[in-house]
This record gives sequence, structure tokens and C-alpha cells, in this order.
Amino acid sequence: MMNTEPHEQHRWLDRLVGEWTSESEAACEPGAAPQKFKGTESVRALGGYWVLCEGRAEMPGGETGTMLLTLGYDPQAARYTGTWVGSMMSHLWIYTNGSLDAAGKVLTLESQGPSFSGDGTLATYRDVIEIKSPDHRMLTSHVLGDDGEWTQFMTANYHRKW
Repeated sequence: MMNTEPHEQHRWLDRLVGEWTSESEAACEPGAAPQKFKGTESVRALGGYWVLCEGRAEMPGGETGTMLLTLGYDPQAARYTGTWVGSMMSHLWIYTNGSLDAAGKVLTLESQGPSFSGDGTLATYRDVIEIKSPDHRMLTSHVLGDDGEWTQFMTANYHRKW
């Protein structure tokens, strides 16, 4: 049976809706110096249950990448879920085990994706979306190492356009 009323967790996603600019810093290769990139993102709601985040950003080598993030909440599994695809790769990232912190400011999402080793193996990744204010959010991306430690490799700050 379908629940026709969005839950509180669905409404949390509304914080992301709007037009955004972004500034990111990423280590594009292990051990390399971080590079800085600028971009934009347009986020819209879909039926009160999902948000669709369509982004464009500079990429290494001067190209422009496009990305699509979907985020929602699965009340039966009691977790946030979603997907991410980008024009720079063929991997479909599926977010699982998404959870919100007790303060309601930090959404943590986990996924499997190609490892930095380039040998075709998968690694575990964690993306963390932190609401800094109604007009500022931060995304950090981490990879789980063989040593069981998380290593942050990307930070992006999003500011609402006015």
C-alpha cells in the first residue's frame, strides 16, 4: 500500500531545493595537490518525496561535467536513498544506508564505486551533506581505505543564488 503523505524526512530534502553556485576542491589523483573548480546546481522537488539535483561544474582539463543526483527517503527501510550519475564516467552510484544526524543538519550517504587504484575493484564511499545555514551547504566525499580509515578527497561549498 502506498503512503500518500510525505514524512518529516522527505521534508528535510526541501532544504536543498533552489538555485546554487558551488566552489569545490578535490584531489583528482591519490597524492596529487587538490584542484579548485566552480559550478552551478539546480535542485527541484519531485512529488514531495524526492529531490533532483542537476549540476554543471568545471572538470580537470577545462571540460564541463554534468551531474544528476536523486535523493529520497524510504520509510520502510528507515533510510535515505538515491543515485548519482555524471558525464565523466559510466558508473551508476547507488546511495544506501543514508542517515540524518540527531541535530538534523548532516545527511550521510554511502555507496560503492570504482576505486582510485584503477584496477577495476570497487571501494566504499561516503558523501556527507551538511546544512551550514539556509543559504549554505557543504558536501564532503570520503573513501574507505584498506586500513579501515575514511579519507576525505573532495569538499564543495554550495551557496544559494539570489
